[in-house]
Order: sequence, then C-alpha cells, then structure tokens
Amino acid sequence: MEPLRILISNDDGVFAGGIRALAAEAASRGHRVTVVCPDQERSATGHGLTLQTPLRAERADELFADGVGAWACSGTPSDCVKLALASLLEEPPDLVLSGVNHGPNLGTDVLYSGTVSAAMEGTLEGLPALAVSSACFQWRQFEPAARLALDVAEQALARGWPEGLLLNLNVPPLPDGSMAPLRWCRPGVRRYVDQFDRRSDPRGRTYYWLAGEVVNDLESAGAGPQHWPTDVAQVHAGGAALTPLQPELFWRGTLGALPTLPELLSAPQE
Repeated sequence: MEPLRILISNDDGVFAGGIRALAAEAASRGHRVTVVCPDQERSATGHGLTLQTPLRAERADELFADGVGAWACSGTPSDCVKLALASLLEEPPDLVLSGVNHGPNLGTDVLYSGTVSAAMEGTLEGLPALAVSSACFQWRQFEPAARLALDVAEQALARGWPEGLLLNLNVPPLPDGSMAPLRWCRPGVRRYVDQFDRRSDPRGRTYYWLAGEVVNDLESAGAGPQHWPTDVAQVHAGGAALTPLQPELFWRGTLGALPTLPELLSAPQE
C-alpha cells in the first residue's frame, strides 16, 4: 500500500498510552502520521465543541515516535479534528483514526464517546474514519488493538470505503493469538444501574458523582442484521467487534408508528 496521510486523535489526552501505540504502529508501516488530540483527558464529552473560549494548540512531537508530528489542543476531541482539518494540516488526510481508547466504546455508549465523536468528525467531512477501543479499563497492552485497527483500515481502503461510513472497532483485552476472529457486529444497548452516587462535601453541601455500573446485556440491540452478534456479546466472547456506523439519526421505524398529531400537523404526510 502507498503511504497514507493519517490524522490521529483521541479523548484520553496527549499522554495516553493508547494514542502513542496507534501512532507508532501507523508510522512503522511507513504512513505519514499527524496527531492532534486533547492536552488532557476529555472522556465522555460526546461531540461537544468549544464556543466560548479560544482554542490553543502546542507542539508535542517529543511524546511520540520518530517521524510523528503532534499537537496538544486545549479543546474537545471534536475540536481537535476540526482544528486539524481546517488549520493545522497542510494537506487533507486520507484517513482519520481515533484511539486507542482506554476502555470500551460499545453499543449506545458511542453517543457519549469522545473517541467515536473524533472519528465521526472525520466522517462528517467526507473522510474514511475508524475509532478503536481496548475494551477493558485495566488492560494496558494497546499494541494488539493498534495493529488490528491499521489492518482493518488498510484493507477497507484498498477495497473501497463507502462514503459516510464510520467503523467502530472494540478489541478484547487479550494477546493477538488468543482473540476470537473479528466479526461484523450490530450495536448493543448499554444500561447502567445506580448511576449517581450522592455525597456531602466538608461543608455539608450535597453533590453527585456519576458512578453507574453497567448491566451486561448481550442480546438487546437496535438496528442491524439479526444474525450479527451485538458488539457487547462479541467482546464478551473474546472476539474483536467491528460495527459500521453513520451520522444519520433519522427514524428507522415505520412511518405508521409515529404519533398522530392531527391538531399540530398542517396536512397528512406520507
């Protein structure tokens, strides 16, 4: 494969081991790699943008492998990709990668994920984009996920990457030879219990800490082929899950299932 221009971001910040592993893997394959990522952890920021304060970006090449150009940005993951595409890069990239995230981005959690949102920003700009996550917070070996992410991205580009497609890859916390085969998956539904821990500060004032525990629902899913496993079930079984996503939120149910609003809608709509 000809060398690619690759933009890499994340939501764990410039000092995270996952993004260093991903950038090093891409550079080792001869690709031209630029990192633009938050200057500190900004997990679960979703697709938020910074509107009320200026963005600042400082060079951070010394934190990465030789040949990797890097910027640490004061904004969100989506800010980083927007800033890179609009101002920091001399040429548009051939591919946007986000990760390797420290922890899973499965099912409906992608709606909150800064990692997935950074990749989605590339998709919105018409670029091939892939988000990759290591699906365990305790696992620190990011190299298998980085290798698989580059393998998937390179093959997808070689075979034709459909416009508007975002690939979301979740890799189980296992060495290369111990993983079950990679499979296409549909997004599961992630549910949490006891989401907020109520506490008191030293002055007796109440505050709340988001600390919900996930319920492992392996079967519930939204859209997608019924014979595909959910991404939650696939990772639980020790396999890597590859889920095709797109930035299209239009209702996929039947129009007949929509609420009847005769007094508000001006005319019947087909």
